[in-house]
Amino acid sequence: MTRELDTGTTDLLAHIDGHVGVITFNRPERRNALSDAMYEGFSRVLPTLAEDDDVRVVMVTGNGGAFCAGGDVKGMHESHQPGAAPRRGGSVQTGTDVLRRLQKQVSLALHRFPKPVVAAIPGAAAGAGMSIALACDIRLAAERALVVPAFANVGASGDFGGSWFLTQLVGTAKAKELYFTSPRLTAAEARDLGIVNQVLADDGFDQAALDWCRGLADRAPIAMRYMKENLNRAITCDVETALDAEAANMVLSMGTSDHREAAAAFVEKRTPNFTGQ
Repeated sequence: MTRELDTGTTDLLAHIDGHVGVITFNRPERRNALSDAMYEGFSRVLPTLAEDDDVRVVMVTGNGGAFCAGGDVKGMHESHQPGAAPRRGGSVQTGTDVLRRLQKQVSLALHRFPKPVVAAIPGAAAGAGMSIALACDIRLAAERALVVPAFANVGASGDFGGSWFLTQLVGTAKAKELYFTSPRLTAAEARDLGIVNQVLADDGFDQAALDWCRGLADRAPIAMRYMKENLNRAITCDVETALDAEAANMVLSMGTSDHREAAAAFVEKRTPNFTGQ
């Protein structure tokens, strides 16, 4: 049973399928290039999914064979023509302020989202689209998918956190190489670099990715939330801080009904039924 959510725009669709919230880029005529409406859609739907106790995992994907082509380069070109309205207010400071807000609405919000977020990449994830995929916790890619930094190809330095997230995954030297040269990485190449977690068959990719997310949603949701907190914190904190926080979250998670259910299921040799309590 699915339940549609109102994102405020047709550029970004969202629905809940069981315990999985699904967010879908929906500008297939422009390979799901980003739009202002999409940013506002994320701001609208992510809090709804975070507050819904039935939602345990969020999947971000794209319609029409692409994940997200990043910035709308065609729209950028149009804005550079004589007489066109200036983009994002015109001044450097105004443009910077606007972009900082948009990045927080999407990439930072996905990174800090209190539940696991999975990017299901059916095709190209380029530029800011790649950055948004990297902001998710897990990336599943179809065999035909491509991951392309792309910024160097359009004379731009990059946004939506790609430089930070990519460096965490592949290290500084490799991240610099990928940004400077902007290769078209196949799904297999991206997996070998650690950018993509798993590659799934093209045929039936959408269903396979959803089934993978459903499997993740079958796990203990409170423990998963604390795991994400611990792993995000580990990126920037020292080991003592990590140990202290792990201890607190471990005690909290082991005080849940889900932990007691898991222990009983282990002894009884059955699959646990987690309720998120």
